[in-house]
Amino acid sequence: MNLSAVNKPFRVAYLERVPHPSFLETAAADPALEGVRLSLENGEEAALAELATCDGYYVRASRDELPKAFHVNDALLQRLPNLLMVGSQGAGYDTINPDSCTKAGVLLVNQAGGNAEAVAEHAVGMMLALIKKMPQTHAAMRAGEAKKREVFMGNNLLGKTVGVIGIGNVGSRTTAIVKAAFHCSVLAYDPYVDAETVAKRGAEKVELAELLAQSDIVSVHCPLTPQSRAIIDAKALAGMKKGAILVTTARGSIHDENAVLAALESGQLASAGLDVWEQEPPPKDHPLLWHPAVICTQHTAGVTHESRSMITRIAAEAFSTCAAAKMPPRIINPEVKGRFAARYMAARGRAITD
Repeated sequence: MNLSAVNKPFRVAYLERVPHPSFLETAAADPALEGVRLSLENGEEAALAELATCDGYYVRASRDELPKAFHVNDALLQRLPNLLMVGSQGAGYDTINPDSCTKAGVLLVNQAGGNAEAVAEHAVGMMLALIKKMPQTHAAMRAGEAKKREVFMGNNLLGKTVGVIGIGNVGSRTTAIVKAAFHCSVLAYDPYVDAETVAKRGAEKVELAELLAQSDIVSVHCPLTPQSRAIIDAKALAGMKKGAILVTTARGSIHDENAVLAALESGQLASAGLDVWEQEPPPKDHPLLWHPAVICTQHTAGVTHESRSMITRIAAEAFSTCAAAKMPPRIINPEVKGRFAARYMAARGRAITD
């Protein structure tokens, strides 16, 4: 046994900052971990050279906040022969190509569930504001165009039908809130979850077309994948109940922004709550930012003190688990386990266990 390999620290790199001090505090409590802050002060090449010496990489999840050179893809992984594990800084992993990780024998984990409460609360908050026409009232009052109050007559959320696209951690928590607090009926479209499991999570499993046609509010909670990209397009919006509400706290590119704008202008959509964008933040002249029936937020649904503390803590714990020669939870590419285990043994002189 190579004791030097066994005892060497598991070096985890991050670019410039972490989302919350909880990551550094949790990592510091494990002597097997060594945090490595990558700085751009001396340029990208110097930071990439330091990254090449590390075992783990803690990666920003928002694609427009991470320089392209640090996105995890084939080109980057070819430069990182020592890398064993990549951890996303959130539930999403837009900046990481899972197939590239698998080809390189690198384990990919996310922090799914860590911000579920924050995102679900944000989604329900948007539903309440939109169904009561708060953005339209706000826009009219700011413009000095306040009218008779009846012009802004909204509806109650109580008893409405909510369609949830994706019933994972966030979709399940959103379902629980609207059912418990507002006695909503919930329809769910999720091709990866069977009907029995969907029912246990409080919803009825349906196909996408049925969900769109029957829902008063459609709330998007699926990850961005090749299958979900532009799933809310002009055809999908035309299939929605006329005057329905769209809320998305998932990822930009799942909804077609031009199609959403057209549906709002035609009255097909009554209003929309948009926390995620194709470009983040969107340009200041983006027409959806100025539409009176839209609530806009800057991908902040999951950005609360509580959620940031939780997702960073569980990320640090995942790296600690890997440093202790055990498989961490929340693995995105489980098919890589065999090759990853062989690479781990070669690099660190220990057999990894589940």
